[in-house]
Amino acid sequence: MRLDKFLKISRIIKRRAVAKEVADKGRIQVNGKLAKSSTDIKIGDQLRIQFGNKVLEVAVEELHESTKKEDAAKMYRIISETRLGNNDNNGN
Repeated sequence: MRLDKFLKISRIIKRRAVAKEVADKGRIQVNGKLAKSSTDIKIGDQLRIQFGNKVLEVAVEELHESTKKEDAAKMYRIISETRLGNNDNNGN
């Protein structure tokens, strides 16, 4: 499955056009390598996505051509979610 389609169906990114744009700007890695929107995703792959000041790392658990909102989160497992930037560790 294409990376941009996986991101949309899993609802990590809500629109496929946005997923394509994020990938084409070099903000997504698949298994440690820079990925394009057309990169083929397989179960077990690890994705690292940079959103502004946040980095999300997920493992691909399932692939579906379409999914209900309730089942979308089952398609991936969050490995880590890191905030970038001003290093304020005030617990928020």
